[in-house]
Amino acid sequence: MSDAKNTRVTVIPCLRYRNAPAAIEWLCQAFGFEKQFVAANEDGSIAHAQLTFGNGMIMLGSATDSEFGHLMKQPDEIGGAETQCAYLIVSDADAIYTRAKAAGAQIAIEIKDEDYGGRGFSCRDPEGHLWNFGTYDPW
Repeated sequence: MSDAKNTRVTVIPCLRYRNAPAAIEWLCQAFGFEKQFVAANEDGSIAHAQLTFGNGMIMLGSATDSEFGHLMKQPDEIGGAETQCAYLIVSDADAIYTRAKAAGAQIAIEIKDEDYGGRGFSCRDPEGHLWNFGTYDPW
């Protein structure tokens, strides 16, 4: 018996950005995310946003001085390191690579064919979060 709820997607990565409104626009332009829901605060910061990619989703918000905010560090606060990152399954890794690079993504690992199958690359968004794209589909 699974503890997972019977729903469309059961794992959703969550991120925080200093400039969440700009990050939302950039993620949509560079990676092809679509805005599903965005709740802005009166000061223009983002209380909560949901961006979709195919049948996947990320949630994000503005980095804040809050109980939850204290649990997270931005990549530049820890030497550019990440303890988690997202992998997005794509049909054409070369097309996403070209699009991300044109939008200014910092390529962390060049696009290549993987020994275990698929083709992919890793890059950083403007605030340093690590993203992985590939054609490898473990399902």
